[in-house]
Amino acid sequence: MDRVSTTQTKRKASLLRKLAGAKGVRACARVSIRHESTVGAASVQSGEATCQGPCAEAAEESLAFLLIVVGIIALVITVLLSAMSMTNGTFSILHQVPEGHVGVYWRGGALLDTITDPGFHLKLPLITHFEPIQVTLQTDEVKDIPCGTKGGVMISFDKIEVVNRLRKDHVYDTLLNYGVNYDKTWIYDKIHHEINQFCSSHSLQQVYIDMFDQIDEKMKEAIQIDCTRYAPGIEIIGVRVTKPNIPSSIKRNFELMEEERTKLKKEAETQKKVALAEAEKNSQVSKILMEQKLMEKNSVKRQEEIENEIFMSREKSLADASFYRLMKEAEANKLKLTPQFLELKFIEAFIAYNSKIYSLETR
Repeated sequence: MDRVSTTQTKRKASLLRKLAGAKGVRACARVSIRHESTVGAASVQSGEATCQGPCAEAAEESLAFLLIVVGIIALVITVLLSAMSMTNGTFSILHQVPEGHVGVYWRGGALLDTITDPGFHLKLPLITHFEPIQVTLQTDEVKDIPCGTKGGVMISFDKIEVVNRLRKDHVYDTLLNYGVNYDKTWIYDKIHHEINQFCSSHSLQQVYIDMFDQIDEKMKEAIQIDCTRYAPGIEIIGVRVTKPNIPSSIKRNFELMEEERTKLKKEAETQKKVALAEAEKNSQVSKILMEQKLMEKNSVKRQEEIENEIFMSREKSLADASFYRLMKEAEANKLKLTPQFLELKFIEAFIAYNSKIYSLETR
């Protein structure tokens, strides 16, 4: 009987240790075991009565401690989940602003002037609402834009892409005036309006062919003018317009016209190439003729130069010979015209003169 009671007591003590896990319970169990081992089965009831007070208090303390630990763990998990969350949930405390965005906040529906940079930030859950706003380049696609041309033909544009950017220093003013969906007002709705304005003032020929390459620039200018005036924080970088859809019958006519235009263009280019080739040929011929004439003139000029050189050489030779002759005559005269020779010549001249006078007198 004592062994059975002891076994039951050990089982009860083990059960208490598993449930409570506290030192007080284990101590109480040890006291109960020692007590019942000594006095037998009657002491079991006394041990149970003795442990009811301290064991219950120890179990309650252990349960409270366990609840505190569980609460702390739950709080840590909640914070970690909030930190890992990329959403802008109302219940989150810790939130993240992605790169290329800024964080804006509403409290009670009123926009706050607080603007946060990329990174982790804290806010009041349930009270403060958060939205990330992109401030880098973004592309808005406006799809299915119907419009009517000046002639009454209905056409549509499948897609128009608008590359734009919201300046960081204008985020608060833009959102205050036009809300988070500011691009719906100034890009989506504006594209519809401007496309319809353009189509209604131009013919199908102009929209589809003649002025199609100008539509993107005209759309950009039109949107940017109004954005600069009413929403200066929105910068339009570029607009890309797809070819509009037109009725199949009209499209076939345009294709035929385009084929004919391409054919005429090729013929014109061919004629131009032929004309250029002919002109180049004539130019080459003229160049050759001019070179021939120039060579002939150069040849004549060279011949004249040679003749002149020969004439000059001959004249120089004659002049040199005459000069040499005169020099020699002068030298001879210098040697011949001595005072005695001159006196002789004078006497001869005088005698001749007197002879003439005498002959005249005798007659």
